[in-house]
Formats: sequence, C-alpha cells, structure tokens
Amino acid sequence: MTQWKPTVCMRCAVGCGQLQRGVDEGFGVDEVQGNHRHPGTAGLACERGIRETKNPDGEWLTEPLIRRGDRLQPTTWDTALGTVAAEFLQATAEGTDNVAVLGSGQQTNEAAYALGKLARGGLGTRHFDANTTLCMASAVTAYYRAFGSDAPPCTYDDIPAAETHVVWGANPAAAHPVLYRWLRNSAGEDGCRLVVVDPVESETAADADRHVGLEPGTDLVLAQAVLARLVETDRIDREFVDSYTDGFEALTDSLPDVEAAAATAGVSVETVDELAAAFEDPTLLYWGMGVNQSTQGTGAAGMLINLCLATGNMGPGSGPFSLTGQANSMGTRVCSSKGTWPGHRDFADPAHREAVADAWDVPVERLPDDPGPGPVGIVDKINRGHVDACWTVATNPAAGMPDTTNVRRALDDVFLVVQDAFRSETVEHADVVLPAATWGETTGTVTNMERRVAKLTAVSDVPDGVRQDLDIIADLGNRIRPELFGPTPPNPRDVFDEIRDLTAGTPADCSGITYDRLAEDLAVRWPAPDADSEGGYRYHDDGSWSFPTDDGTATFSTATYEGLPEPTDSAYPLLLTTGRRPGAYNTGVRNGDTTAEVPKARIHPETAGQYVELLDRGRTVVASRRASVTVDLVPDDGIPPGALWIDIHHPSVNELTLPAIDPESNEPNYKQCAVRLESPDTSSPVTRSGVVTTGRLGND
Repeated sequence: MTQWKPTVCMRCAVGCGQLQRGVDEGFGVDEVQGNHRHPGTAGLACERGIRETKNPDGEWLTEPLIRRGDRLQPTTWDTALGTVAAEFLQATAEGTDNVAVLGSGQQTNEAAYALGKLARGGLGTRHFDANTTLCMASAVTAYYRAFGSDAPPCTYDDIPAAETHVVWGANPAAAHPVLYRWLRNSAGEDGCRLVVVDPVESETAADADRHVGLEPGTDLVLAQAVLARLVETDRIDREFVDSYTDGFEALTDSLPDVEAAAATAGVSVETVDELAAAFEDPTLLYWGMGVNQSTQGTGAAGMLINLCLATGNMGPGSGPFSLTGQANSMGTRVCSSKGTWPGHRDFADPAHREAVADAWDVPVERLPDDPGPGPVGIVDKINRGHVDACWTVATNPAAGMPDTTNVRRALDDVFLVVQDAFRSETVEHADVVLPAATWGETTGTVTNMERRVAKLTAVSDVPDGVRQDLDIIADLGNRIRPELFGPTPPNPRDVFDEIRDLTAGTPADCSGITYDRLAEDLAVRWPAPDADSEGGYRYHDDGSWSFPTDDGTATFSTATYEGLPEPTDSAYPLLLTTGRRPGAYNTGVRNGDTTAEVPKARIHPETAGQYVELLDRGRTVVASRRASVTVDLVPDDGIPPGALWIDIHHPSVNELTLPAIDPESNEPNYKQCAVRLESPDTSSPVTRSGVVTTGRLGND
C-alpha cells in the first residue's frame, strides 16, 4: 500500500493542508484527508477540494499533440518542443515582444518563476502575464498605493479575534468554505456580527446579520459615502491617522455628499450609518471579485483600505483582507516576474532590474522595463498584428477572458502553444499541445492568501506522455537560450533556492524558508528572513507601525466614481453580472460538468414576468453587444430587479462580458455589462458551449 504524504490542496487559495495517498497500481490519487499537523488549517478540508483532487472528471491530456491540417494529432516530445522553439526563435528575431506568454495561479512557485525567467530573461518579452491579473490585480495595485507593498496585512489568526466581519463583493460561502467556517464561527459569538455588501443575495448574504444590496458597480461610491459619514460624525481614529498615515486631508476634500452618494449606490442614508457603525468595532473587511473586477476596481479596493486606515482598523483582529481565488495567485505575484520582479521588486527601479539580470546571468537590456499591457492588452496586441506566437500555461483564455469571441479569433491568428493537464476550449485553437502534470503529480511549493508557503508533494507518477510544468519550461528554455537553465532538468528545490535568494531583503522575503524547514513545519508565512522567523500581522510591531513607503507611512488614496463602462439603455435594458457557483471550478475543464448543458441565468421573478413572450419553456437568449447565448431562466428573489446572474464556470458566459479594463491594474470589468433577452430560435442548434450559432451579434 502506498504511503500517506503531507501536501496542500490546490482547489482555492485557502491552502488547506492535506494528506494524500496514491493508487497502488497505475496513476492517480487514491485517498485524501485533512492534515491535523498543518499550522494554517489544522485538519480542516472541504469536500469539493478532496473530490476534485481524487476524481477530476475532465478530459486528460496524455501525449503531445501537433496540428496537421485541421486536426490535432499525436507527436513526440522532441518534435513538439522543437517546433515550438523554432517558431519562438523566428518570432523573436523580428522583435522580442512578438511572443506572448500567459501563465496561471495554478502553477507551483517554481514553475511560475521558471516561466517568468524564460519569458522575461530568455525571450525578453513585455507580453507576459497570468490569469491572476484577471481577478486580483486591482487589489494588488490598491495595496501598493496604500502600503507600498502587495498582500493583506492580516492573517487567518485575525479572523476569530474580530468582532465585526464585513464581506464586500465576495461570496466565501461558495468560494472559500474552510475560511468561511472560521468567519461564521467568529461572527456567531456574542457581540459579533456578519455584514455583507453585495447586489446579489448570495450564500454568504443569506447568513448575514445585515445584507446591504447596493446597485451593481457602485462599490466605490458607497465606500466613499461611508467614509464621508465617518468624517461628518467624527468617528475617525485621529491618533492613528496623524501618526501613521499621509493624504487624509486630500481624501476628505475629495469625498462626495453623503446623501447624493447613497442615492447613487441605491441605499438609504440610514444604511450608510449602519455600515459606518460597523467600523466602530474591531473589524475585518474582506473583499473579492465583486470589487476587483471593475474599471474602477483599484479605486474601490483603495477606498475599502481607506475605511480601515481612517477608523484605526489596523492591527490584530482587524484590517483589509482581499480574498484570493486561485491556489497560487499569491505565489505568482511574488515569484513570476509578472507585475514585479521576484520579491515584489519594482519594474521601474533600475537597481532591481540589474539585480535580476545578474542573478539570471542575462544582459540587463534584454529585460523589459515595464510589466506590459495585461492579458486583455495582449489580446489587443495580437489583433493589431504585434504578436506572432502565444504560449498559454495552465490557463484557458478561450473561455476565461472577457469577450471570448474576440479572444478566440486572436488565438487563431497566432502560432498557439497550450500547456495544460486537461483538454480545454483553448486546446481546440492550439498548434501544439504540451500535456502537463496536475495536483497529486507535482512537487513544488505554493503560497496561500495569508502568505503561507507550503510544500506540494507528488503522490503519483504520470503517464509516459506527460511531463512536469517545470521540466517542460526548462527544456523549451534550453532550446531557446541554452544559458538560462542548466543542462540537466532543474530540481524544484534548487529553483526554490533561486527564489529565496532573489527575495532576500525584499518585502516578500522568503530567504528563511527552505524545503527542509517545510518538511518539518509544513507551511511558513513570509516575510521570513531567517530560519527562525515567520510573518505575522504586517507593518505592525509592539504597537508601532512602519510601512515600506518613502516616509514609512500608509497613504490614503482618492478616486472619482465614473459610472459603469457599459450602462443599460433602451436597446440593452438589463444588467448582467457573474459569480461563482458552489462546487464548480474555474472554466470547468477539471471537473468537466459545465459544458454539456445550457447555462442557467438567475433573474428576479418580477423582471422575468416582463419577458414572458420571449421564453420557450423557460429557455431564452441573452444578448450583449458582443454575442448571444441560449440560457435557461431561473427565477430567484436574490437577484436585484433588472439584472441577470450567470455563473463564471460555463464556457459561454464570457462571450457576453465586456473587455473594458481598469487603467491602473489592467483588470477587466467582468461584473457588469448591458444585455437584453431575445426570443430563442428553436431551429438553431445550440453548440457545446451553449452559444446559438445563428444568434444576433448585437452590432446595433
């Protein structure tokens, strides 16, 4: 019988410690359970994380594929990688930015680091990013503006210490079950409470002591209203503000009138007062995609941080806590050279660029001096003819990016390399497919949302046709830049030592974390500058505060509410919003349960009643200015009147969504776009993804 091995769940960013055991014969994970020794989760594990680790239902990729004519056909690894290397070398001969690379929050720290090393240091491209930008970039940008550094200051230890839990634009009951259990337990204590701010009555909102149903997309202006009310009623922590912050007067001068802001957000002044009162207690303020995925996501996230700073809700049991979605989104932000150089080294700082070039032994002029235009911007560059080849790793842009009709068209216009464990919508557009190992088959490290680095352990071998992400990246790198990786396949431990060295002395210092330490302690929070230290509540030491900014203080930010990028009108009178569904995973390729059916669109019964003539046994068509999608309408009192809600996991939903981005973070505005209902064409077949092939494209 195979042995139990300690590892970590890759289902979401909570990072639950697990024990896994491989099958006795063949390949795969046989048994999974929570690990009581894990310092972060102490044996807790959700059912879906266990199920999807053991029994993923997606279509596995088991051998390299290459396109010959209109078909993907099996090939050898040498042919696949040789073809890719030749295409990339040809493309970069005409300009280093001619190759685009899209990574993922599903890679290990080591694979993400190696991918960034190849993209930035080998190819020299600006056009490198990851799907983490699609969900967390606005929070990241807001943290940098406020604190001079990325990541939440608080940890899981602060959840039971808080008296009020404000969940704003997030649904942890669906997205983070284990974290939500801690939150519910704390909010259920005497004198404690849960307040939820969300246009939709989500699973989390249904449990709340108070649910504030604001108008979709008005998070920024509601947060401003609450701040303005706190200022008016003198509920500001002046001692904290005066001692440890900068920019408060500029903030107060920029705040709108409370009544006008409340009206814009669709709430009463009394509701604003209730929200303001929540910050009189030790309060943890959590937020998620409902805030981040907006053209004003950075401003809204920054205003939530402002609320914590202004009320002194900083320190144990309080503070701003963005909820990360993917298992290694945090690690990607630290290691991958996506938005910063490893260790959160600033792209704009020549000294950091020089240090990275020295560590990688590459010419400094090869390294880009800015992080690039973001995933949506990369698609735009492809459409403008500025990119000839694209490589996607553990991500599915043909289903997961906004306006996917346009994305798929772009992918068809380049030489496309897809590296993944499962067959996805993006694979169907590929010229070369590189099959990679997945959870249970991979060794490395990952970093959860509270900055805890943990060891990911392989409990199963892989079929002969499948390789590790790290091995694939290094093999391809050696064919393009032989000096970048050594002549032998890299060991994850050695790659992590590179990460440790490059993060030493930075705000995200991991130099005190080693594989030997992780074998003993299982998981360690950064910053950890030596073998005995571990990060706790950041910026705080024995009652005093110091932030990694020029003057050591936190900075208040300002923003102006500008409305929705695509408001409803007479032609498109309904507002579409999206969210997570419990039990589903990303774009559905791992659990394979979302593509066989038409998506369900939740709608308020009163709104549904206005469109009865457009229904055919509950089925209708949702049309935006970009595409039309057949759906089954589901009446739901929890959806605000005039709105539709579709889960993000069905591959057709992003046919509808809007590619407008936050100009500060490059994060797309997934959460609101204008749509209408149309009569279904019962003679038109519905494709595998639920898209009506003859549907209106909405060019009016």
